[in-house]
Amino acid sequence: MTQLPVTACPCGSGAPYAECCGVWHDGPRRFQAPSAEALMRSRYSAFVLGLHDYLLATWHMTTRPTQLDPEPPGLKWLGLEVRRALAQDVDHATVEFVARNKAAGRAHRLHETSRFAREDGRWFYVDGDVK
Repeated sequence: MTQLPVTACPCGSGAPYAECCGVWHDGPRRFQAPSAEALMRSRYSAFVLGLHDYLLATWHMTTRPTQLDPEPPGLKWLGLEVRRALAQDVDHATVEFVARNKAAGRAHRLHETSRFAREDGRWFYVDGDVK
């Protein structure tokens, strides 16, 4: 198992990375986020850390791209705000969030309501509506 850093988790939970999203990124519980919100937070952290394999593996097979575009040079993720997480039923949920980043000297916000589905006990990102 890879040694995980002790620094704060990029998802903004306030917990150490190794006790938060790091649990879902590596080790015996990899890909086993217990809720749509936990998966969304772990996906944000994966973007911050450049874990493209994790992003693709947690993307629903019906909407998953074959590869991810490289991030612009100098992109810096600045923070995540989860605005709301709602369960439609035991296997479907939505998470509304705002993710902030800076690229080429300009600040950007991604405000999205994402849809998630659980299959065989595992949550997947399906798609989202950008606001």
